[in-house]
Amino acid sequence: MNRNDTPPKPDKAPATFHVKSFGCQMNVYDGERMAEMLGERGMTPSAEGTEADLVILNTCHIREKAVDKVYSDIGRLRREDGTRPMIAVAGCVAQAEGSEISRRAKSVDIVVGPQAYHRLPDLIDKAGRGEEAVDTDMPLASKFGALPARTKQARPTAFLTIMEGCDKFCTYCVVPYTRGAEISRSWDAILEEAQALVDGGAREITLLGQNVNAWTGEDSKGRMQGMDGLVRELAKINDLKRIRYTTSHPNDMSDGLIAAHGEVEKLMPFLHLPVQSGNDRILKAMNRSHSADSYLRIIERVREARPDIALSGDFIVGFPGETDAEFEDTLKIVEQVRYAQCYSFKYSSRPGTPAADMDGQIPAEVMDERLARLQALINQHQVAFNTATIGRGTDILLERKGRYPGQLIGKTPWLQSVHVTAPDLAIGDMVEVDIVSAGPNSLAGEPSRRKAA
Repeated sequence: MNRNDTPPKPDKAPATFHVKSFGCQMNVYDGERMAEMLGERGMTPSAEGTEADLVILNTCHIREKAVDKVYSDIGRLRREDGTRPMIAVAGCVAQAEGSEISRRAKSVDIVVGPQAYHRLPDLIDKAGRGEEAVDTDMPLASKFGALPARTKQARPTAFLTIMEGCDKFCTYCVVPYTRGAEISRSWDAILEEAQALVDGGAREITLLGQNVNAWTGEDSKGRMQGMDGLVRELAKINDLKRIRYTTSHPNDMSDGLIAAHGEVEKLMPFLHLPVQSGNDRILKAMNRSHSADSYLRIIERVREARPDIALSGDFIVGFPGETDAEFEDTLKIVEQVRYAQCYSFKYSSRPGTPAADMDGQIPAEVMDERLARLQALINQHQVAFNTATIGRGTDILLERKGRYPGQLIGKTPWLQSVHVTAPDLAIGDMVEVDIVSAGPNSLAGEPSRRKAA
């Protein structure tokens, strides 16, 4: 879209809004918080973006095509009558691109980074006056204190960000540049928000952070705590039934956190612990602070603490300079761990990261072949893990409606989706089911005679 083809700016203050979030769970959380702020302003949500007075594209910058996707979405916001909503670009693409977004896409009214979205109401007012509304500051003061109290929500599961940013500087990753340094939220603020979520109907909370297990803080008695102490305190909330966390770094898997997996009943037996590669030379080039062996020793200790734990991970194939033999090391570590599920990606060059300038960039067709082999192996283990649950009784938390009448979908403690036909049950119920069949991505269950506690 060029300057001469730009639809006119909206001529009234927005009364309705639509937030479209991309990427990780932290973006989902940020999108929810932005919606709550706008609700306090008196605005109401709209189901469709083009019908809303304000559309917020809450972006992710992890993949190479992320920026192009943003501009494509901006272009699609033109209405049939030639008008458009007020458009805000938020999130990590906003942080990375800054005012360049407004220069390239004249229909964008607001650009706001992930550490500045608490100032979104002021930016809306600026845009309404025709002023530049760009804010990509990373203030030292936490944005969380400026956000409104959590509002009542209908969902039985909720996200809760406990820390942001990253100090690890993996050579392929833009997070330290778009989210800033690691900052932990305070003990009291986290507990207060968790209680508000539970009071609002949440029965499961997932703690979020780029390196969530790096969280540290003083408890109410002034004692320094790691995330294990926080989990133990959260477990005291009466109506909170389940606790999860993501995403973790091997360097921050403390003895206390490992022990908590075996000692805290509400901490679910699921751990997402990315390794990225099974080869030590590649791990060093990635600036990962672990080796394949040290990672496997952590996995062994976690399994000793909680033998039934399900493991998940992240893998990057085709990192610059990766040889066929080094890729084979990745397949070996997958065979050793036997993940219940995994995320796997082709290396994606991100401008400004050290890896983008490394020699030995891998051809796309080689990455494609390696990714296909890796995913076939991961899928094989995932199917085996799911199939092993057939005949087992387990509790699930019903989260949403299924595709068919009377069908509901819930999650097992091991984060597997289970479809169950139970017209007499409701979203938010904890119910015991017997697993009767399994596929690669979900299970089917039948209700047992009693509801779970």
